[in-house]
Amino acid sequence: MTPPSLIDRLESIPRRELYFFSLYRVLEAAIMAALVFSPLSEMVGQARNAVLGGVVAVVYMVAAVVLLLLGRNERWLVPLVFAGACIDILAATLMTHALPPVAAGIAMMLLFNVAAAAMLLPLRYGMGVAVLASLALVLEFLWSAFADGERPRSLAELSMFVTSYLALAWLGYQIGHRARSSQRLAEQRTAEVANLVEINELIIRRMRTGVLVVDADNHITLANEAASLLLGDGGQNGPTSLNHAAPELSRRLQRWRGGWQVDDTPLQLFPDQPEVQPRFARLLADSDLTLVFLDDSTVVSRRAESLTLAALGRFSASLAHEIRNPLAAINYAVQLLEESRNVDDADRRLLQIIHQQCLRTNGIVESVLGLARRERANPENLDLGAFVRRFVEDYRQTLSIETDSLEAIVPSQPVQSLVDPKHLQQILTALVHNALKYGRMMDEPARVRLRVFQDGRNAYVDVLDRGPGIPEGVVAQLFRPFFTTSEHGTGLGLYIARELTRANQATLEYVPVPGGGACFRVALPGPNTILSL
Repeated sequence: MTPPSLIDRLESIPRRELYFFSLYRVLEAAIMAALVFSPLSEMVGQARNAVLGGVVAVVYMVAAVVLLLLGRNERWLVPLVFAGACIDILAATLMTHALPPVAAGIAMMLLFNVAAAAMLLPLRYGMGVAVLASLALVLEFLWSAFADGERPRSLAELSMFVTSYLALAWLGYQIGHRARSSQRLAEQRTAEVANLVEINELIIRRMRTGVLVVDADNHITLANEAASLLLGDGGQNGPTSLNHAAPELSRRLQRWRGGWQVDDTPLQLFPDQPEVQPRFARLLADSDLTLVFLDDSTVVSRRAESLTLAALGRFSASLAHEIRNPLAAINYAVQLLEESRNVDDADRRLLQIIHQQCLRTNGIVESVLGLARRERANPENLDLGAFVRRFVEDYRQTLSIETDSLEAIVPSQPVQSLVDPKHLQQILTALVHNALKYGRMMDEPARVRLRVFQDGRNAYVDVLDRGPGIPEGVVAQLFRPFFTTSEHGTGLGLYIARELTRANQATLEYVPVPGGGACFRVALPGPNTILSL
């Protein structure tokens, strides 16, 4: 907030107004001195008391100069104005009595002093000055009438001057009050605008979206913090040429200004910085300045992924019934076939597999719906070794390639863990499916192992393969939704697996294997862990 100006405080006024008021007082004193000491004294008529006029002119001139010099002191402005007005009234009254021919002119000249004092002083002081000036005229009239027996002016003229003093004092105060109110309002609006400007600058400076202002010569006139980081601090130290800081961005800007189609592919402005999606807009319709918005492509992709996942959740809810209905029909048909006497033992084993896979598929649908609805996990105390053995036995029956191998490495001692069995089933299914599909060398069968072990209070399940491994550039994006290296993949398997592990307060991470291959490790809480459900 800006400090209030001097005119906002009744006890002080601006130097400039007081300075001109004091100059006018000096002019009045000079005119009075000229009427007494210059050849003009012969033109105005005979003086009643020439000695009194000369003394008043000299003293008033000295007082006017002193008040002009003292007016530079801001602490005593109001007392100086009021004292100066009183001196003006006293000098005008005495000079009127000493020079009766110029009484009307002096009284008119005093009108400005009264009005100026009322504009610069509070109401009580301003009206007080007007009352003092009126009383001074009345007393001078009585003095002249009773002392000399003369009437230099009529009562009508006296009453008009008295009325004028009072009226001008009131009008002067109203004008000054409105001026002070207007200035106070203007300063308040100025402070509000300044605050808004600071807030806008702070918002723009802290925005994650980079903002550049580029002139017609492709010079960067303004850049917020995000844009400076994206440009490698190229926009912080004064105007910088966009051609030098980001040539590709400058080329796209020129194409946009020329009305050509702009390339929408993300670009990297500086090494080790994320890719950005540039957008252009004119600052004003008739301005040469251009606003360049640099949106972080990773943030944009995350928003798109969030929208896609939300739509996928709604789609999953509507699709659940369509999946459950045929599953229920298949399961019912299997039960009917199992009751038939014409089914031999081999076919009955196949029906049992179909029944188990129907149950597993229904469990997968329930898990996906639970993930979409953010349902809580239902953890149970499990023996991981026994669970993994059953999982491997069930999964082997579904292997389409007989040469592929899947085995469980389980310790002799039980490994207890607290986890939702349905979620763990789906997690291991996704990891084993990926290992069998991608964890194989060229023209060689896949070899996948599930290893269970315990370290401290946590239990672990490793899914290992002997494939080519995962490149370092891909590891950071493994668990992103819709990221896949396969043309036929959805990119949701590892994402759903990690979300399910998080729902069980577990972790899923990729662990590089020095000898080759890949390892996905599921860290599960121990049986005595208190889960925040």
